[in-house]
Order: sequence, then structure tokens, then C-alpha cells
Amino acid sequence: MAFDGFFTHAMIVELKNRLCDGRVTKISQPYPNEVILTIRAQRTNYPLLLSANANYARFQITEIPYTNPPVPTNFTMMLRKYLEGAKLVDIQQLENDRVVYFSFLTRNELGDALPLLLSVEVMGRHSNIILINQAEQKIIDTIKHVGMDQNRYRTFLPNATYRTPPKQEKVNPFASNASALLQDIDLTQDLTSLAKELMQNYQGFDRNTAFVLAQYLQAPNINPRQEFLKFLDDKQGTPCIYQHENKMMFSSVLPFFTNKCQTFTTLSLALDAYYQQKATTDRVAQQGANLIHVVNVNLKRNRLKLTKLTRELQQTKGADKYRICGELLTTYLYQIKRGMIEISLPNYYDNEKMTTIPLSNQLNPAQNAQKYFKKYQKLKNAVVHITKQIELTKAEIAYFEELEAQLQIAKPQDLPDIKLELENGGYLKANHKKTKRKVKLSQPEVFLSNDGTRISVGKNNLQNDQLTLKTAKKSDIWLHAKNIPGSHVIIHSATPSHQTLLEAANLAAYYSKSRLSANVAVDYVTVNKIKKPNGAKPGFVIYEGQKTLYVTPDEKLITQLALNQE
Repeated sequence: MAFDGFFTHAMIVELKNRLCDGRVTKISQPYPNEVILTIRAQRTNYPLLLSANANYARFQITEIPYTNPPVPTNFTMMLRKYLEGAKLVDIQQLENDRVVYFSFLTRNELGDALPLLLSVEVMGRHSNIILINQAEQKIIDTIKHVGMDQNRYRTFLPNATYRTPPKQEKVNPFASNASALLQDIDLTQDLTSLAKELMQNYQGFDRNTAFVLAQYLQAPNINPRQEFLKFLDDKQGTPCIYQHENKMMFSSVLPFFTNKCQTFTTLSLALDAYYQQKATTDRVAQQGANLIHVVNVNLKRNRLKLTKLTRELQQTKGADKYRICGELLTTYLYQIKRGMIEISLPNYYDNEKMTTIPLSNQLNPAQNAQKYFKKYQKLKNAVVHITKQIELTKAEIAYFEELEAQLQIAKPQDLPDIKLELENGGYLKANHKKTKRKVKLSQPEVFLSNDGTRISVGKNNLQNDQLTLKTAKKSDIWLHAKNIPGSHVIIHSATPSHQTLLEAANLAAYYSKSRLSANVAVDYVTVNKIKKPNGAKPGFVIYEGQKTLYVTPDEKLITQLALNQE
């Protein structure tokens, strides 16, 4: 679910219960398009984050620490002038749109009551935060100024008249008569079509929200109208983050189409977790764009090469027929006359069945036989070469799939190690202009099991080699997701408890390509049984005598193990 009108409605319910009647005690603008109002309510300070960032637009209570810039912006100064000490009296939504009005009551210089609106519009790149004089409907200031040359209908400049967004020709689902519209909708159609029709008729439903509602409406033995109202009236909901089509999503209701959900006590906590991870992923995608490109290009090139080699290997399977033709020609050489273009001979390899063999009229009988032996030998030699190339290409694909998986779980501080590895492998041109010095590798992630045992996780191949081959003791336990790209995990104990083994296996499964799968196989063995073949790629090891555990990656457990370390 995106931050649609339905989610906006749920967030307003949450914020009303916690913030209304509170007073603004502090105003900060830690980022260019994000403001934090600290509101004192119910004897608690709540940092209310209002974001007009094109990629992270939202409003919520946040627990993520922030740094206040030393010099406040003009917008911050304007907010402080009007809102410091102001009382938050209400929070309203414009129908079921992504437009929210925070109503404040303060007093002007003469002591007269001054009602103000702080409008937050969550609309992607058109998102904005607008301070409005409610009595005059005049804009005091906005976090993004939009002039007539950018938008003729809505101008966002100081002293301009505030206009609401154009009204949508859709029904507000929270209107009293909204459920009556269901009688005009075919509720028996397939889920995708029903979700699409719900989106077209009701305001504020994105694709995923509409799909969940469609599933509610098609549940057996229900009254659609009552189910529709029940869906809307679930004020508390179940804040969660879930995986859908390899994308992380957030929602105020539990979706039916995935069992990979992490639930939270509030929507704000869910958004904190979601946007922290999204911000990390976006930074990695931005800072590591060149690395991701190199990995993708090499993966594509090697997969195409493997397809070509496999096709060539298939063609060499006919090599024996050339040997047989040569032997038949040698056996019946006396029957062949120069100038013949073909001859039919009994094949003693196939019950004397007559076999027609093409000949060259430019060659004598012996030369024709030798031509077939040469073709046979050429193809035979090709089989050895192609088979070796296929093995090397498969190893390259496995290596770059490992890097691909590592980039998916990488943090910005992990990227220099991956870059160094690609440079050392000759896949990425090193910058020789920089002063040559020994690069210090980043450290593996460290976790603490619930019984106090230290567990280390390598986040890239250089870390994996360092951790497994140099840092770990020979008696420590090594774990890795079975037959798939993933991290090396070390339990720093020779005799870990079964609980610690399961927790370490969960880490190995989570930091692998199968983090979204269930029942992931994880091998474990003592470090002294790990070997690295000569000339092997970074991170590649072989082992024997392993045992296998089966676990389902649990993000809550991973978070808990990380907190144990703190």
C-alpha cells in the first residue's frame, strides 16, 4: 500500500488520539523538504514529522533521531513565528484525498485569536507543506514555492489565496451513502478486475488497498455492504510491513496475499521501519549505481554466453557419426571411385543397415575418409573446450549472483569493499590517480544470541573471507544458506546451544538470496572443515561433513539479536 487516502484516514485517527489539544514546543527543519513539530500532549513530547519529499512524502510521529541544522530556513522561522506555543485543536482530511489540515489556535500581536491551518499534501513530486491564515484563506508561506508559470490553477506563494486541489469525480468511501454504490459493481468478477473497478469508483484507494478490499468483499458467506463498512471502520487496523512482488510495502490492514508480514503497534512505528530501510536501499542504489551496473552487465553477458555454449555443446553430440563414416569408408575403400559424390554402405554398427555417405568428387577415397576423421577429432576436442568454458561461465554467474545478493542487503558503508573486490578482479577500472594505500575493510555485522553468544555475519565477499579464514577460530561454527548466494555466519563458540544454532541459521537465511522464502536450508560445520581452493573467487569455499537446519527468516528475531548487541 502507498500513502493513499485510506492510509491517510487511518493515520489521522492515530494522530488525533495522541496529539489533539497538545501545544507546539519546538520546530525544526532537519532536511530541505521535511519539518518536525514537537507537540507536547498528554505529558509526552511527540515529534511530528511532516515531509514533502518527493520520494518520502508522509506525516507521522517519528522516533528516528535527527540533527537540527545550525541556521534555520525562512520557512522554519515563519513556522516558529506563528506556531510556537500554538494549540493543535483538530486534524481533518479533505474528503478521502491525501490532503490533511492540522488546525492550530494561537493569538496575534494584539492578543486576538488567530486560527491557522498547516496543510500537508502527500502527492509525490507535487507534495507540499502550506501554512494558511484560516480566516482569510491566505497562504502565509510554503515549504515549496510554486508560481503561476508552474501551476496556473494553484499558486503557492506568500499572500496568495489558498485553493484546494481539484475535486475528484469519485465517491468518498467514508460518506454515509458510499456503500450503496456496491450494488452497481459486479462482486463476482476476478479479484484484479474487481480491485480495478473499486479504484475507479472510490476515492483514495491505491491498487493494493483496493485488492485487499476486493478480497474482503469476496469472502464466503458475508454481506458485502456490512463487510465494506467493517473494512472502513477498523480504526485500529494492523500496522504492518510486507513483501509483495519483491517490493517492500506498508499497510494499515493485513493483506491476504502474503504471509511475509511484520506487524507494529502503531502506523508511525511501521513507517519509521519502512522509511529507514527504504532510505538505506535508495542510498545504496544511488551510491552503488556503478557497481550494480557492472554486476548486471556481467550477469547478462555470462548468461548469454552460457546459452550459446550449451547450444554448441548440443551440436557436438553428433561427433560419433563422423567417426563411423570414416571407419565405413576405410573398410569399404575398394568400392569407392574418385569422382563419386555419395556412396551407400552397410553400417556394421547398426545391424548392416545401409547408410548413405556424402563424398567430395575432388578428393580420392582415402582423403574422403580422412576428412571425416578430422571432423570427428575437431568436434571431440571442442567438447573438452566447451565443457571447460561452461564450467567457468557457470562459476562466473554464481559469483555475480552472489554479488547481486550482497548489493541487495548492503548498507552504504559496505560498498567500498565490493568496489575494491571488483577492481581486484579486473571487472572495474581502478582509479590510479588516488594515492595508493592499503584499504581498510569494513567490519562484519555483529549480533548477540538470546543466550549471550556472539555471532558475526559477513556482508560481502572480502568480509566473508576475512571472517571465515582469518578471524574465526577453527572450533567455531560456520553457517551458510545451502546452495544459494548468501553471507558467511560464524558462531563464536565450539558448543553453541540449539537455540543459538537456530538463531544463527536464521541470520544466514535472512542475509541470503532466500530471505523472502520459507523453510530455507542452512548448512553448518566447524570452521576447520572449511577450505578455499587455490585461485577461487573471493568468498568461495568448499566444505564437507556438514549438517543442515531448516528455518524461515524472521525479521523480528534479526532485530532482537541486533538489539542484544547494544
